[in-house]
Amino acid sequence: MHIHNLSKTPSVLNTFIAEIRDKSIQKDSMRFRRNIERIGEILGYELSKTLNFENHTIETPLGLSETVLHKNDIVLCSILRAGVPLHNGLLNYFDAAENAFISAYRQHKQHPESFEIVVEYLACPNLENKTLILADPMLATGQSMVATFEALKPFGTPKEVHLVSVIGAQKGVDYMSEQFNAATHLWIASIDSILNDKGYIVPGLGDAGDLAFGNKLQQ
Repeated sequence: MHIHNLSKTPSVLNTFIAEIRDKSIQKDSMRFRRNIERIGEILGYELSKTLNFENHTIETPLGLSETVLHKNDIVLCSILRAGVPLHNGLLNYFDAAENAFISAYRQHKQHPESFEIVVEYLACPNLENKTLILADPMLATGQSMVATFEALKPFGTPKEVHLVSVIGAQKGVDYMSEQFNAATHLWIASIDSILNDKGYIVPGLGDAGDLAFGNKLQQ
């Protein structure tokens, strides 16, 4: 798997990452959502450099302009609910993309450290020979991404797969490298070194879904 860790190169992205981590700033849920969206835009821009392009002639009011435009048929899939702001950021740049949504959550067993990923709601177009962008803001264990990708297989085989996350744990990134083929790309804004016993990223930022949309009731 090709890993593109954008934090290795200092940029304005660092500001947005710092703000979503900062517990005093992240109390503003609207700013938190907007920062995730902006990070999605940056990740989408970097991802776009690897797409396939072809020549186009554009007619302006004063003449002709030659340019190159990407020709990929893109399907953008996000994991609900935390993935919505990230999805919006990517969609700002790939506005002609088809869209898919899937719910995937941790179902804890008797011990808090033990859980499985449950996939329920799924809406998806045909994926055959298309460019799939699968987005989830937090890449902790990597199990949600893998479970989601497995759930999408009945919809066709994508020509290429791009995984997009905001913050990940190194252990989760390593797991993903084992589960996805070598041609897959992972675009991520920052990678933390620790995944604790409960499967949460440290220092991370907390629960991205709760920070974006409010605390949820536990069932």
